Amino acid sequence: MAGANVNAQAQEHAGHDMASATPNSADTALSVGEIKKVDRDTGKLTIKHGALTNLNMPGMTMAFKVQDPSMLDQVKAGDNIHFRVENLNGSLTVTKLETAK
Repeated sequence: MAGANVNAQAQEHAGHDMASATPNSADTALSVGEIKKVDRDTGKLTIKHGALTNLNMPGMTMAFKVQDPSMLDQVKAGDNIHFRVENLNGSLTVTKLETAK
């Protein structure tokens, strides 16, 4: 079953240049987005975001895992955020999250 999940994620992110998804130290800027959904059951945030330059990903709306489950309690739908997504073991994961002021 885990193999099917990996294949589904790979298909979901087809067209994104994941080969360059490893961030370098000079590319640590936070991205801007809006929370569309907080899903505590799956541990994911659905975020409408601009380009994620460290992942070579264009702007879109998609769900991301969170590195720390407490992030799910920091935001609600409609919140504007600054955040960082990284490719952790093949899963796009929010590693830093701040509410926009």
